[in-house]
Amino acid sequence: MAISTGGPQLRTAVVTGASGGIGAATARELARAGFAVVLTARRAERLESVAKEIRAEGGTAHPYALDVTDPEAVTAFAERLERCEVLVNIAGGAFGVEEIAQADPGDWRHMYEVNVLGTLQVTQALMPKLVASGDGTVVVLSSTASFTCYEGGGGYSAAKHGAHVLAETLRLEACGQPLRVVEIAPGMVHTEEFSLNRYRGDTSKADAVYAGVPGPLVAQDVADAVAWAVSRPSHVNIDLLVMRPRAQAAQHKVHRTT
Repeated sequence: MAISTGGPQLRTAVVTGASGGIGAATARELARAGFAVVLTARRAERLESVAKEIRAEGGTAHPYALDVTDPEAVTAFAERLERCEVLVNIAGGAFGVEEIAQADPGDWRHMYEVNVLGTLQVTQALMPKLVASGDGTVVVLSSTASFTCYEGGGGYSAAKHGAHVLAETLRLEACGQPLRVVEIAPGMVHTEEFSLNRYRGDTSKADAVYAGVPGPLVAQDVADAVAWAVSRPSHVNIDLLVMRPRAQAAQHKVHRTT
């Protein structure tokens, strides 16, 4: 069965990783901006909950359970989707904080598969529809870790640098086509799951990441940036938008009050 998003009067935006955090906030914000939003992630119940919230606000939302690392599932999703004007690649994450000497190669592999190959597979699958729309936009959510390495962050920095390179290369290769490629690289963002996943469920260590930081970014800040970038006039491409909280001057230069 095809995924119908309401006909030509609504532009369609696909958001990966939309079951929580930045992805869910972005889906809500794009719905408020008038997009028919297709929410994808692995957790079907969480997706349906976010979709219900969007519909309660009068928006159009279609949840679709999808593992972006599964190429066959991604292909099937793309075939069912009637149209797509905007793709926002948010599915990703960090796993583990061990230094290279002790790091688990499985964690590095997982981060690369989700942050890079997942983004690649969804982008490849939806590019024909994005280009056919005559005004497509691909958004890649990378990180300030794309540009700055730090102890214990080798695997995540490597994966996010891969996402950065994907966006930069695609922009070169798509030049002349009706396709914009936007990269948004946030710094410290306090969401409910990112650090918890990275510290394997250790709440105290996850909370310590943000302890004493006055005003870290939140998911809505990034969602606002995504919505702003994709709503620029068609001839305007926001190549790279780096955003940090005021308290963070660099990857490991953070002001704390305690």
